[in-house]
Amino acid sequence: MAARDEVLRYADEYLRVSAYAEFGPSGAQVLGAEEVTSIACGVSSSQELFTRAGATDAQLVIVHHGLFWRTEPLVVDRRLRGRLQALFDADLTLAAYHLALDAHPEVGNNVQLARRLGVSVERQFAEIGVGGTLEEPVGVEAFAARVRGVVQREPLVFPHGPDPVRRVAVSTGASGHSLIAAAREGYDLFVTGEAEEPNLHAARELGIHLVAGGHYATERLGVQALSAHLAERFGLEWAFLEVENPI
Repeated sequence: MAARDEVLRYADEYLRVSAYAEFGPSGAQVLGAEEVTSIACGVSSSQELFTRAGATDAQLVIVHHGLFWRTEPLVVDRRLRGRLQALFDADLTLAAYHLALDAHPEVGNNVQLARRLGVSVERQFAEIGVGGTLEEPVGVEAFAARVRGVVQREPLVFPHGPDPVRRVAVSTGASGHSLIAAAREGYDLFVTGEAEEPNLHAARELGIHLVAGGHYATERLGVQALSAHLAERFGLEWAFLEVENPI
């Protein structure tokens, strides 16, 4: 068992949340039980996730995509009311970590995905992503198969770069806008979650591969790595709750 505020304070410091200009509040968004024995984690806030978290007897829910965003109206509508009620009913604390969790060098979405794809991370890319070199160069089809195996879905592939692939940049989620930066920095292939409409022709004209594995699917890893880290440090249980999203 650990004090809620101690766990949250440590997580904020570990992730360096104050270093990022966020789209919404980082860290605690809803406060529940003051003591924590178990963490439930998921990618995105939803009534389904919070209801299932309550059923696990967790006291703390960690998500990548929180409840509140600068781009959304600050009105408690039926959607927010249902989510908040699920949290209140189970006395759950909700903590959300977005850009800070993308960027972290150990538990971040980008470094976690890169490592699973066989990328030896060498440097930061586009502020929150990572760039590096494959341990062994492979063809784009073989690399896409690696992505498929990790994200557990068929990736979108624009195969317009060099073969074999040696240098790879990774920026999960909605980072299709970073394709041009990846090409300019000399990467052979760019991995992201969601492609953008201009990406097809940009990839062709710049001579770079793009592999998009899904926004949700490429951002499963960070919340799990963070939860495992907190559980080990504070002697807690943890579980990942899959709430599938095809986007």
